[in-house]
Amino acid sequence: MSSTGPRDDEEPAPSALSWYVMPRAVFTGGNEVALLRGGDELFAAMGRAIVSARHEIWLATYIFNDDPTAMAMVQALLAAAARGVRVRVVIDGFGSMRSLPAVLNSLREGGVGVAVFRPVHGWWSWLLPGQLRRLHQKLCVVDGDVGFVGGINIIDDRYDLRHGWSETPRLDYAVRVRGPVVAPIEQTARAMWSRAWFGRDWRDEIRALARSAKPVARARRLLRRLRAARWRDLPPGAGDTRPMRTAFVVRDNLRQRRTIERSYIDAIRSARARVDLVSPYFYPGQAFRRALRSAARRGVRVRLLLQGQWDYRFAAVAAQALYAELLGHGVHIYEYTPAFLHAKVALVDKEWATVGSSNIDPLSLLVNLEANVVVRDRGFVARLGEEIDTAIAASREVTLTDVGVRLGLLHRGFVAWCARVYLRVAGATGRY
Repeated sequence: MSSTGPRDDEEPAPSALSWYVMPRAVFTGGNEVALLRGGDELFAAMGRAIVSARHEIWLATYIFNDDPTAMAMVQALLAAAARGVRVRVVIDGFGSMRSLPAVLNSLREGGVGVAVFRPVHGWWSWLLPGQLRRLHQKLCVVDGDVGFVGGINIIDDRYDLRHGWSETPRLDYAVRVRGPVVAPIEQTARAMWSRAWFGRDWRDEIRALARSAKPVARARRLLRRLRAARWRDLPPGAGDTRPMRTAFVVRDNLRQRRTIERSYIDAIRSARARVDLVSPYFYPGQAFRRALRSAARRGVRVRLLLQGQWDYRFAAVAAQALYAELLGHGVHIYEYTPAFLHAKVALVDKEWATVGSSNIDPLSLLVNLEANVVVRDRGFVARLGEEIDTAIAASREVTLTDVGVRLGLLHRGFVAWCARVYLRVAGATGRY
């Protein structure tokens, strides 16, 4: 492992639920990770995996729409169920509120098990505790062999729930993975199903936890050693170093409250040459902004690619409230204008990259359930870097002159106040 790389953890032989005990990314070797651009590539790859499924399929998503592209995925899942494959789907009750009746009826009539995560039946639903904490993950695992993780919902790339159809697809990414990293992805999808199904499948989760008692204890001992070493990289040979080293990281309200945020910040703090961060919704906390400013001051090229076509006006105001601060410290900011931007990806130097569902804002980093894959592989980082370079070349760069006519201190204070109120209502704890 390079001594200049981002400082995440590597567990020599993770198994069962031991990855979940570690509050930082746990990398395993021997994985295969392929970058998929947009729904066209993702749905084709998922479709092939579903057609080949023999045993079971787990799928979790924030939006499962009822447009023709999404309904084609419904038909693939129904065909799998018809040939005896166990198919389980969990859908967020708010993200898919409009399309739920059509999707649920189609799937359930065909023998697919469907659970709705925190359904919204009316205004009174919002009075229930935790209702603002949504399932924002996008996961699919087939036969425990191949997994899909990213920011892409089950919806046509050319359709937006607020703005309708467009000719140009939104910019978004996912990954197809094989290898040891698939196991925690499947465990997470199963756990989401269990939570949404009100405990009907908790027996399996309890059995898995019981089997993992010894690995969990070992992981805790490793955690103490790593803390004592101030999170320095393990020496060569301490972990599985076969390509591709990959970690699956989640954000939840139990053990993994800040794992995704911490993975970003640790990587940025270790950057030596390049940080590229792509996020449609951008309002990071103090520690995150401090890491970006510090990287830029020490000569790292820091580039942010944010939305140029805004789907939510307040999200634009929130991001722009931070422009002057970041630009003043040498951070470069670009706004993607060819289409809607929905990608949540980043890379640091030549050996660290992440793709997933987490935005860089309070909702994703402190409230919602999120999932990312982190990859430490030069080939993958180079491939993602080409995609980001192409997107930035088609974008508009923001300057301090532009910011001067956009927002003042009053607007920034208003955005900060709104963020604090929302986090308090949502029950988020800790500093941001």
